Amino acid sequence: MKLRMLRCLRHSKTHTHDLEPATVAATATTAAEQIEQQCNDMQKKFQEPIKILLLGTAESGKTTIIKQMRILHINGYTNDERRDQLPEIYQNIHESIYQLVQHMSILGLEYQSCASRNSAAYIMSLGETAPEFMDEEYCDHVMTLWNDLGIRTCFGRSNEFPLLDSTKYFLDNFERISDYDYIPSTEDILHSRKVTTGIHKITFRVKIPKTLGGGEQEFRMYDVGGQRDQRNKWIQAFEGIQAVLFLISCGDFDQSLREDPLQNRLQEALNLFRGVWQNRFLASAGIIVFLNKQDIMERKIRTGTHIVDYFPEFEEFCNSPQAENYFDECDWTKKFIKQKLIDITQEPVKRPSRNKMDYSKRECYYHFTVATDTSCIRKVFNDVHQMILHEHMANVALL
Repeated sequence: MKLRMLRCLRHSKTHTHDLEPATVAATATTAAEQIEQQCNDMQKKFQEPIKILLLGTAESGKTTIIKQMRILHINGYTNDERRDQLPEIYQNIHESIYQLVQHMSILGLEYQSCASRNSAAYIMSLGETAPEFMDEEYCDHVMTLWNDLGIRTCFGRSNEFPLLDSTKYFLDNFERISDYDYIPSTEDILHSRKVTTGIHKITFRVKIPKTLGGGEQEFRMYDVGGQRDQRNKWIQAFEGIQAVLFLISCGDFDQSLREDPLQNRLQEALNLFRGVWQNRFLASAGIIVFLNKQDIMERKIRTGTHIVDYFPEFEEFCNSPQAENYFDECDWTKKFIKQKLIDITQEPVKRPSRNKMDYSKRECYYHFTVATDTSCIRKVFNDVHQMILHEHMANVALL
């Protein structure tokens, strides 16, 4: 802080040898008053709550970020709150195994044994809703199916039908989860998913560095549904927003929308980002993009799924003269998706904001994330907070 004050003093310095002593004293007093006023303005800024809006398509990881903020800044979950997550986790497990069984016949796949066929018939007889309790019979059927080679083959083709990203995680951990005394772990809660409808808010406080005066700053983070039929509600949350966290699931490059099987999920996310970037009601908000689910993207590439099969321009991108030299396809894919976003920010704006903002000077910040990894989100959110502090200081001319 002292360095910034000195910098301000240097900028305000005049040639004192040409001035009368009284004038020199008056100039110094004015400079000191300006610094004091700037510091007061900055403190006022820090006292104002920061409003952040989470946007993105369905299943991009927005609600997981909300959960991470609770873990990092609101002391996580009590045991009673963890038990409240049981129905959601049970439903995720049942939906996963039900979808796999349902698509075995659709994909023309065969079960490994008669026992697996019997288990499949049992699961289908229950319908799409999970049982209230996981009894021994149900658990045996689920484990039989997950150990079946046919079901594993079906899972390997899950880009061909809607399936939760957490399917493998929950079914791999099913024996632990099916225990009578099971209490969901933090990781279990982060992997669970429930469709978001409406607008949800979480409020938390983050410490301000002592070099900036210390104290805490209040954050208000808003999560809105990403399905197409929920996006008309987004505008209700636009007022007073200082930053938008836009999430893109990079692991979705080979999947189609639940709402529209003909639309690629990643392409839908890119189209949606264009609308957010050019939205005149968000023109003054900072835009931060979380290129999420890097772990899923890398797993798919390692097992033989390639983005070029869904975005043919990827090959030209890799061969372009300005392209960097990467040895790993995962790095190329990350760079390609990020470049897609950068290209969108450089497109002409169709409906400029009323305050005649110069979009060419507007910045967009990019972070590669795994929303279920708490250490990753802690680091990234610290970077986001530093960016917001930087913007506040710039607004009061301390930078």
